Amino acid sequence: MSTFGKKLRECREAKELSQKELAKLLNTSYSVIGKYERDEMSPSIEAAKKIAKLIDTTVGYLLSDTEQENILKDPLMLHRLNEINELPEDDRHCILYTIDNLLQNVKAKKAFAVK
Repeated sequence: MSTFGKKLRECREAKELSQKELAKLLNTSYSVIGKYERDEMSPSIEAAKKIAKLIDTTVGYLLSDTEQENILKDPLMLHRLNEINELPEDDRHCILYTIDNLLQNVKAKKAFAVK
C-alpha cells in the first residue's frame, strides 16, 4: 500500500518536477515537499488540492489506500469515467456492456495466445 508521500513523489517525478520546482509552484520551501514525501508531515486540504492539480492527479488518489492506483492516477481515465457516470441510465448501461465485452475479448485472446 502506497502512502501519500510515496504517491506524491511518484507523480511529481512523472511530471519531471524537482522538489524545488514543485515547492516554488506551491509558494513553499522544498524541505516541506521533502517532509510530505517522507510522510513526516501532512498537507492541509487546500495544499493537497493544489498539489494534486499541479501534478495532474486527484486528491482522492493521493489520499486513498486503494490498490487500483493507475485508474485514479490517470486524469483522462477519471474524466472518462465521470462522463460515463453522468449519462442517462440506458446509455451508461450500453457503454458499460460494450466495455465489458471488449475486456472479455482481450482476456480470451491473452488466455489462448501462443507463448
